[in-house]
Amino acid sequence: MRIKENLIAVKNTFINPDCLLIAVSKTKPISDLQEAYEAGIRDFGENKVQEMVDKHAQLPTDIRWHMIGHLQRNKVKYIAPFVHLIHGVDSLRLLIEIDKQAQKSERVIPCLLQLHIAKEESKFGFSEEELEELLNSEELKQLNNIKITGLMGMATFTENQELIRSEFAGLKSLFDQLKNRNLPPNVELKEISMGMSGDYLIAQEEGSTMVRIGTAIFGERNYN
Repeated sequence: MRIKENLIAVKNTFINPDCLLIAVSKTKPISDLQEAYEAGIRDFGENKVQEMVDKHAQLPTDIRWHMIGHLQRNKVKYIAPFVHLIHGVDSLRLLIEIDKQAQKSERVIPCLLQLHIAKEESKFGFSEEELEELLNSEELKQLNNIKITGLMGMATFTENQELIRSEFAGLKSLFDQLKNRNLPPNVELKEISMGMSGDYLIAQEEGSTMVRIGTAIFGERNYN
């Protein structure tokens, strides 16, 4: 029951009740995911392909699986048949591979473009210039089996809430500018994925439509 109580507690803090809660279940056992499922969660986030594939095979088929980690091109084929949303797309080459594998699975796979908004160099993502280049490229327009449905960003890992807020606000501002532009037919910006256990309330205040929460629901991760 602990997970259900945690979920209720988290949901009760939401500033925007319409913001989608993605339960980040990486490293967690099937029994924990089942408990969250029974408490009403249908959106689960994983950051490792093999773990997602294994869990997908063992859990109910109406779960929506979100790939939230850095995705390598050679792993796309394993999740292409079932993944609901890929959050961290950070290159045209990755988009081309997702499109290719989606075509084989006779699907259109929704994707979010990851923007590098943090101060840390270790974080992945497009710069604003690279994003501009991508949106203007002929190659993007030719991808018929992907749909870019929004942007994703991870704030700097810091106690400085004003820095976090400014990073999220910057991403939301860019999102709003792009929405008003004439974009390729396979780009329709609706979602902005930002905010995790430590900063999801700031993210919601700055306009996030989906938050990725693990520790506050499941407790600390099991890194064995």
